[in-house]
Amino acid sequence: MPVSQIKSGAFLSYVVLVLNNLVGLLYTPFMLRMMGKSEYGLYSIAASIVAYLTILDLGFGNAIVRYTAKFRAENKQEEQYEMFGMFFLLYCGIGLIALLAGGFLYWNAENIFDASMTANELSRTKIILALMVFNLAITFPFSLFGSIITAYEQFVFQKVIAIVRIILNTATMIVLLNLGYKAITMVVVATVFNVLTLGLNFWYCKHYLKIKLKFARFQWNFLKEVSVYSFWIFLNAIMDRIYWSTGQFVLGAYAGTVVVAVFAVAIQLEHMYMSFSSAISGVFLPKVTAMAVRESDGRAISDLFIKTGRIQYCVMILVLTGFFLFGRQFIRLWAGEGYDDAYIISMLFFVPLTVPLIQNLGITILQARNQMKFRSLLYLFISLLSLGAQIPLSKYYGGIGCACAIAGALVLGQILVMNVYYQVKQKIDIVGFWIEIIKMSIVPAVLTVLTYYVLQQYALDTVVKLVAGIVLYLVVYLPLFFTLSMNAYERDLILKPIKKIMKSR
Repeated sequence: MPVSQIKSGAFLSYVVLVLNNLVGLLYTPFMLRMMGKSEYGLYSIAASIVAYLTILDLGFGNAIVRYTAKFRAENKQEEQYEMFGMFFLLYCGIGLIALLAGGFLYWNAENIFDASMTANELSRTKIILALMVFNLAITFPFSLFGSIITAYEQFVFQKVIAIVRIILNTATMIVLLNLGYKAITMVVVATVFNVLTLGLNFWYCKHYLKIKLKFARFQWNFLKEVSVYSFWIFLNAIMDRIYWSTGQFVLGAYAGTVVVAVFAVAIQLEHMYMSFSSAISGVFLPKVTAMAVRESDGRAISDLFIKTGRIQYCVMILVLTGFFLFGRQFIRLWAGEGYDDAYIISMLFFVPLTVPLIQNLGITILQARNQMKFRSLLYLFISLLSLGAQIPLSKYYGGIGCACAIAGALVLGQILVMNVYYQVKQKIDIVGFWIEIIKMSIVPAVLTVLTYYVLQQYALDTVVKLVAGIVLYLVVYLPLFFTLSMNAYERDLILKPIKKIMKSR
């Protein structure tokens, strides 16, 4: 593959990330005000239900990419085409199952939400749910072609389509929301753009990549091999859905649409918070697999674990302390009145999430060593415990209770158990890791406490005041953190590019 595809694809990936976050920051408050809490709550409930059906992918999308790349490297073109035919049939079956499962949920919506929704809300929820399920049922069989494009490393086409879709979808919805349309129209627009994207992927595979689907004898032995590979990915998908989609569903059943809307805002902020870590790790992770295979004593792996953890922490602690200090005012100005609980819920997510986010190199190490089983089973078990706690806590304490159940699961599974596992079983120097993190935390901790008491004297009740407060905090925070918390290697990561730019001029 031409190097330009890799470089351009990487650059466009960051463009997609920036656009998604900009849409979240700029478009979401407009949408919340135009739709209202109840309508946004309806949309979030239906979306969380359909999100569960996406796990029917069973991890096959990742398997298609892996085995397509494998067959291409081995020049096995016919095997590729037979595999594509097999997965197309499988996905058609999965799409039908999704349609039937969605139909079951549609016809039983009254039994699930009758206690917390009005008749009008229930009717609109059923329409939104039906549209989303139809969208998903179509997506499954045609998602094959998106996986093929990824496997063929045609990143530029894929990312350009994603960028155009984000821009056009957002622009269309702004126009329609101004005209008075709400949640149902939002789903219709998303469905139309999804179908167009799937159609473009199919056209690209057929006319540019010359892909064929061959429906030969069904390869049960090959399917068994693929299923073993996909199983742990599937378990992770289940865990992810339980953590981040169950809350809206449970709250919709016990607390109503308004509470769901507030919780959904916190979930959106959580996704944005996680994106800061994934963007950073993508720069440092490519060489890890080779290192994990080569190194037997684990010292180099531990050093890299600590090094990348420190780099990620540099960004995550700035975002975390900044949100702690300015998040409440930000949410009031961003989302509007009545969303104050979203700040508390977001903090309940952000604090425990910070640890696995700065330790996500551990996932790559486990994958390289083919030792994902423990993590997958642990996270599934912990997420089920979380689900069990979410129901009573949501019933009595609303969105904050639900968030406490999720936060407790994160602390138990992703912090306590996994840190012991990394230290004892994977021989990663977790004690050394935390010594480094604690040393880095002194400056942020002191500044956060001092700034908190200063902010008690001022009301940041306008956008100008809030921005001014954030800028002043950064003016003090960044030089002190750079000088006192970062080591020479981390400072060079910032200074070297600046020096190169200065020299080129």
